[in-house]
Amino acid sequence: MGFITRTLKSIVKSVVRLSRPVFNFEDNILSFKVNPEYFYSYEIDNYETKTRHDSYTIDAYSIKSNSIFIEYIHSHSDVQWRALPSSLYIEFLKDRLGFKSMDLLEKKEYKNFDFYTFKIDNHFILNFIYVYELNKDVFILDIKSELYENLLKNFDKEYIYKFEKNKEDVLDIDISIVKENNFFNYFGHEDMSN
Repeated sequence: MGFITRTLKSIVKSVVRLSRPVFNFEDNILSFKVNPEYFYSYEIDNYETKTRHDSYTIDAYSIKSNSIFIEYIHSHSDVQWRALPSSLYIEFLKDRLGFKSMDLLEKKEYKNFDFYTFKIDNHFILNFIYVYELNKDVFILDIKSELYENLLKNFDKEYIYKFEKNKEDVLDIDISIVKENNFFNYFGHEDMSN
């Protein structure tokens, strides 16, 4: 009887561990699932949250603090992006924020996480983290480089951030790809025409 109970508990524990989301935001804490056993947590203060609405999403919101901007999108299961979500978002940023150039300085890829560092208009560094899982996309902009560097070190212990950090660490962004989806058709039903 003890063996069966221990085995069932082990199976339930494994299923629970595997089913935890890759990204979560709760009580001012961003949580990132680095592996099934470990979550990296990052606290943000003084932030503003905006709920975003679109007929193709179950849940969508943006979070803005001084140095971090996040757009979270949980779409219906029959929804697909018109192209790679990270590529669309980078083009969306360039267009909406009026960047003349976005030179890619670094790109790192890990399971469910893509890390990009851009030099914007030869002026400042913008770190972009793309987190993805089934029907969920999270786009994170980090101008201070703190979240980017520390989260990346959880995947690569030898990682060294080799770019100049911005003198100003204030990010004033108020955009949303979800908000503009009705006009530009970034994502929609699987049968949508491109």
